[in-house]
Amino acid sequence: MAPTAGVAGGHVERMLERYRGLALGALLDDVPDGGPRYLYDLVAEYPRRWGKGLRAALCLATCRAFGGGDAVGLNAAVTVELFHNAFLIHDDIQDSSEQRRGGQTLHAEYGVGVALNVGNMTNLLALRRLAANRAALGSGIAWRLFTETELMMRHSLEGQAIEIGWIRDNVCDLDADDYYRMCLKKTSWYTCIYPCRTGVLVATGRENAVDVLDRYGWYLGAAFQIQDDALNLTGDYARYGKEIAGDLWEGKRTLILIDFMRRCTAAERERLVRLLSRTRAQRTDAEVRWLHGRLLAYDCVESARRSARDLALAARREGERALGAAADTEDGRFLLELTDYVVERAR
Repeated sequence: MAPTAGVAGGHVERMLERYRGLALGALLDDVPDGGPRYLYDLVAEYPRRWGKGLRAALCLATCRAFGGGDAVGLNAAVTVELFHNAFLIHDDIQDSSEQRRGGQTLHAEYGVGVALNVGNMTNLLALRRLAANRAALGSGIAWRLFTETELMMRHSLEGQAIEIGWIRDNVCDLDADDYYRMCLKKTSWYTCIYPCRTGVLVATGRENAVDVLDRYGWYLGAAFQIQDDALNLTGDYARYGKEIAGDLWEGKRTLILIDFMRRCTAAERERLVRLLSRTRAQRTDAEVRWLHGRLLAYDCVESARRSARDLALAARREGERALGAAADTEDGRFLLELTDYVVERAR
């Protein structure tokens, strides 16, 4: 008998908590003590704030589903989380974001210079973790993990360049396919595809098997991002942990905004283009409230959520196909139940 949504959601939360605890403990243990002021203590700042630990969980669960254990997968999971936290620090600076995980962003509290340096150190610690794989897993697997990381970084940085380029050039002639291409690179690769590929690799040692969950990861990552975009407009700050309507202040081209661009009147489009042509500091509360209201009035948020649910269903089908018999294991069920969780979550 299939579990109810509530039972499945509880299982996912328990597994996320378990794997987050493993990865967070190992990550914090590896951060050097002492050192210069405003460095190592701030490297630990974002990881210590509440978060889902989704990427580490994907890595560890995939490793276990394909026959590995926590010990063999933990180093890869910590590497994933370190790169993730470095991305967050740098993204917050690029987006001029004010809130992250229930508190001020690092650059808002300590300044851009401090935050940039902390992000760079977080990346260095991730590279040190990659180097440690040579002793633990052998030179062959360690080198393949490095090449997987290079591929993930390239896709992620290209995706970031696409997004910030749209904002800089005030691009307003986008369609859903443009969004999905950006999302594949910016979100899916480092949130889902990379953790799964590294989990498979450390578990099996088979270079020709790393792509088995790529489609699952692509669809899951896109569903996750669209739900995140929706929560940015409709979420409860106390649970969401980031600035509500921050995407509108930052001018991000979400699927929700692109849908509005396609459906709005000529007068609304003209007003929108003017709003988006301004910097965050030049936008006003009244303008952002107007745009927020229009997105809700046109049902753009719910339309995007329907797309997210379709992507989640596709991710589940691809996961079942790729996992085979492992779909019935504890970790296989977790990977499949994540597809519902990412579109039903409130943060």
